[in-house]
Amino acid sequence: MRVMAQVAMVMNLDKCIGCHTCSVTCKQTWTNRSGVEYAWFNNVETKPGVGYPRRYEDQEQWKGGWTLDRRGRLVLRSGGRVKRLLSLFSNPDLPSIEDYYEPVTYDYDNLVSAPAGTDVPVARPRSVLTGRPTAITWGANWEDGLGGAPEHAGGDPNLTGEWAEKVRFEFEQTFLFHLPRLCEHCLNPACVSACPSGAMYKRVEDGIVLVDQNRCRGWRMCVTACPYKKVYVNHATGKAEKCTFCFPRVEAGQPTVCSETCVGRLRYLGLLLYDADKVGEAAATPDEQSLLDAQRDVFLDPFDPEVIAAAREAGIPEDWLDAARRSPVYALVSKYRVALPLHPEYRTLPMVWYVPPLSPVLDAVTTAGGDQDDPDHVFAAVTRLRIPLEYLAELFTAGDTDVVAGVLMKLTALRSYMRQRTLGEAADEAAIGAAGLTAREAEDLHRLLAVAKYTDRYVVPAAHREDAAALTAVEDRCPVESSGEPAERKVMLGIPTLRRRTPEDPAGGRP
Repeated sequence: MRVMAQVAMVMNLDKCIGCHTCSVTCKQTWTNRSGVEYAWFNNVETKPGVGYPRRYEDQEQWKGGWTLDRRGRLVLRSGGRVKRLLSLFSNPDLPSIEDYYEPVTYDYDNLVSAPAGTDVPVARPRSVLTGRPTAITWGANWEDGLGGAPEHAGGDPNLTGEWAEKVRFEFEQTFLFHLPRLCEHCLNPACVSACPSGAMYKRVEDGIVLVDQNRCRGWRMCVTACPYKKVYVNHATGKAEKCTFCFPRVEAGQPTVCSETCVGRLRYLGLLLYDADKVGEAAATPDEQSLLDAQRDVFLDPFDPEVIAAAREAGIPEDWLDAARRSPVYALVSKYRVALPLHPEYRTLPMVWYVPPLSPVLDAVTTAGGDQDDPDHVFAAVTRLRIPLEYLAELFTAGDTDVVAGVLMKLTALRSYMRQRTLGEAADEAAIGAAGLTAREAEDLHRLLAVAKYTDRYVVPAAHREDAAALTAVEDRCPVESSGEPAERKVMLGIPTLRRRTPEDPAGGRP
């Protein structure tokens, strides 16, 4: 067992109102400059929808993530090193600017410099890339509020199978929810493995994936390999850029900018301890629907004495172990198991998880002629919610509707139980018991999801620079190598050296 720590995030989608405050503050902080006008390290999508960039989830087209070869080994969907070498100067699997959107500015000068006349002067849009007049025909969230959904959302790659006929793009009949996205900072990042120059790397101390700007040569293989398309190319510098998980703030024990400014308070930050020796095995799980359980098995119990001893031996500080025990991410992912990863079938083992949205379940009970106070009626209504279970399963469980239904039933039971408590009624513990919760756990989960304070939502320990020198002895260890074949595994994944700050290397490999 090789214990490592990872900073991770969970988002409660029931709370996202689509205000885009997180996107705007992230852009103002990280991409408010020339060359990345089109890039949104954090964006909020309306689902169903084709996403940003357009149809990024269609890996048959974009070749992102991992797949298994005939011998059951992990290989990049974009191809091996020979194929990447042959396409080094002409990579065909890249989104174009039309798939993102053409960034625009406006001719504001015309408002004050236009000659006097009978017409009111206007500020027409101009392309930031060419400076020429242009028309706004696409954006990072064109389906927002169903505005563009009737025309485009039918192209959502998740709308597959016969169940997709349930989805109607009419304002009174369809459904929507907002899906905030950022870099997943995966345990098995495809972008890191695809980088020919070794510029992409995963920090050993907290798992954040970064780009070394000095080593980046702009080959753009990372853009293709990332199945979430969260690596961008700065067209002014020709180098790759991506979400940094606000690592300067995280190192200071502060939450990310998107979390700090989230209006709905839907984001949770915390530490997860995991066994690095199991990552490769978990990512190579043959059955896609078993990948969720395989990834959960990689996470370690921070209360287990053996795990604590192994973590101390690995040099993880005591305050980090305490943060792992208080982590809201661990509680939602492993303890209560209500958080799910985005597209686990990509086999990158993402570390940004989501609590799926729960439709107005009591309305569904009433419509079906059921009793809102009967747990059996409420649970049965979960399968008839406005948001099809099949759609949520395509997003979060590789198509396994039973897992999604189990999470929604747990949330439904929790909502019903706390509603009875709030109204002063006799709370029926049978419902939450059927969902796998005790009365104490229900109260704790409700407090975490509904009324958690700032310090409960964000448990981010500060970095320990004084302990950095102790890691120099293990700087060549790959976090996703298997214990049986470390050298071959490291070559296959192509993961560069991971480093911490030391007196000899103050930058610690950071960009």
